Amino acid sequence: MEEKMNFHRFTREEWQSFYPNGVPPLTESELMQIKSFNDRISLQDVQDIYIPLTHLVNIYMKEYESLQLAKGLFMQQFVGSTPFIIGVAGSVAVGKSTTARLLQMILSRLLKKKHVQLITTDGFLYPTRVLKEKGILDRKGFPESYDMEKLLAFLNAVKNGEEFIHIPMYSHESYDIIPDMYETITQPDILIVEGINVLQLPQNQQIYVSDFFDFSIYVDADSELVRKWYLERFEALLKLAKNDKNNYYYGYANGPKEEAMAMAENVWEKVNLKNLNEFILPTRSRADIVLHKKENHKIDEVLLRKF
Repeated sequence: MEEKMNFHRFTREEWQSFYPNGVPPLTESELMQIKSFNDRISLQDVQDIYIPLTHLVNIYMKEYESLQLAKGLFMQQFVGSTPFIIGVAGSVAVGKSTTARLLQMILSRLLKKKHVQLITTDGFLYPTRVLKEKGILDRKGFPESYDMEKLLAFLNAVKNGEEFIHIPMYSHESYDIIPDMYETITQPDILIVEGINVLQLPQNQQIYVSDFFDFSIYVDADSELVRKWYLERFEALLKLAKNDKNNYYYGYANGPKEEAMAMAENVWEKVNLKNLNEFILPTRSRADIVLHKKENHKIDEVLLRKF
């Protein structure tokens, strides 16, 4: 009840009415290319939900830039521009990656002079070898499975305007960090950080990841719906892995399907649902915007934080 009181709640129609004449700056084909595997989204969703959202982000950005300028005037010195960082959080399989990639594309096209980059926190997971050494391989995705010190150091470097920042790359085929491969962040004006853990409280650190965020979004849905989407995605991934021996799911794809699906159900119950209830869902109240989904990934309600 307290969480609900902290937000303005809008139906899809009310939200769309705040910026009714927005035109999606991308084609249907482009949208299909950036959507997450097994996610569902349409250009109507872009027009109704994401165009108003990106214009709200622009309002926050202008206020942020004005504050940076005012600080410089107060100190009587030029402080330079500081990157605007957006966090996108939510459960596994809820579609937050689609939201992050779509935001990157729309912001890049609406704000043509802004350099917009996107990262996921997957690259800050400990490698499988380290997870085994720590005895927490079965808790992959939980807060302790991430190198939070490295993630915090990265965000600090971004805010301080470092020119070339290299971060580890993660493979969803091998489900592990790719050795000696890195992604480079090059002084973005806007950085989008997507991951299940981006709004979580710190583990033994005095700084939150979200302390670096200037705007945050939580993608939300009932846990039974997310379970359904997770299992649908798993089943689709099995088909893709059927002939790929390097794919993490290859063994499951070529074994008894009922055993593979039982394994997925077990992972959902013991890992993903537990992580959602204990660590991810409690962070929803910290977001500036909550995008609530119902069947078929359709956003039916948008919550805007009051303060």
